[in-house]
Amino acid sequence: MGFYQNKVLPLLIDLAMRQRNFAAYRGRVIPAATGRVLEIGIGSGLNLPFYSNGVQHVIGLDPSPRLLSMARRAARRSAVQFVRGSAEAVPLENGSIDTVVTTWTLCSIPDASRALGEVRRVLKSGGRLVFVEHGLAPDPKVQWWQKHLTPAWKRLGGGCHLNRAIAQLIENSGFQFERLETGYMRGPRPMTFMYEGSARPR
Repeated sequence: MGFYQNKVLPLLIDLAMRQRNFAAYRGRVIPAATGRVLEIGIGSGLNLPFYSNGVQHVIGLDPSPRLLSMARRAARRSAVQFVRGSAEAVPLENGSIDTVVTTWTLCSIPDASRALGEVRRVLKSGGRLVFVEHGLAPDPKVQWWQKHLTPAWKRLGGGCHLNRAIAQLIENSGFQFERLETGYMRGPRPMTFMYEGSARPR
């Protein structure tokens, strides 16, 4: 899996995340980020063009050196710092971040609850989490497919789970939603139930 994980998978992730349908989600969510921003799972940097002038500095965290290299090439703003690391152990001080951004990332972090605990830790008092994620659908038939497809999907998609209850995960990690919208994006239903919005630590 080393060659696939390190060489092939980053290219597949970049290609998948370039879907035209994703741009509308990015356009609604990313401009809400302000101040000092931590983007968890920055990938190849596809969110960078959507940040507003209200952002002072972006720290892009990702475990993949190949994706971070792609993000560096994509960066057009000077105030971007790229850090290789895990969302389960964010290398930043407590209360040092105004906004945490996560887009299509919580699905693939091995311990998503721990990662969200780290998000709470690094956020300033009154800070905000903004997110777009895919996960568990409300329909039992779709849930059945999500449950049965996830074991194989994880192996192919870098640990991506189709059946994580994203809203529940965020709430159970000590956040209160400011905005939460859900619904299916165009495409196969087991892969396309979306959660988008923002939340603040309780």
